[in-house]
Amino acid sequence: MNALSLLRLALVVFGVVCLLFYPIALVWPSGWIWHHGAPYESDYFMMIVGLYATLGVFLIRAARDPLAHQSLIWFTAVSSLVHGAIMTQQSFGTAGGMNHMGHLAGDVPALFVVAAVLGGLLWRAKSTA
Repeated sequence: MNALSLLRLALVVFGVVCLLFYPIALVWPSGWIWHHGAPYESDYFMMIVGLYATLGVFLIRAARDPLAHQSLIWFTAVSSLVHGAIMTQQSFGTAGGMNHMGHLAGDVPALFVVAAVLGGLLWRAKSTA
């Protein structure tokens, strides 16, 4: 597979994961939820679910022609890197009386993987196009 084909696949996979953010949090709350209780009990968490579901739809749509959607892909890669860096620092705290170290094995590395894969594949796809 060439870089463009891999990028298309990655966009669909990450888009689907974004759409499944809520169920993933139900199965593995210590790696994905930053509050006590059920996911729907946090207005913040539900806002994040809505944002990621929307992003997921647009990532899947971008898979049709990734080079025409470079700004969306770069936004996803860079914002994932920034989000992951902030969450890494926050994982060492105890906000709300919770231990957040589980995020270092959950959503934090997931964000870094998204950033590396999408950024790397887009870079390679552009250089071979």
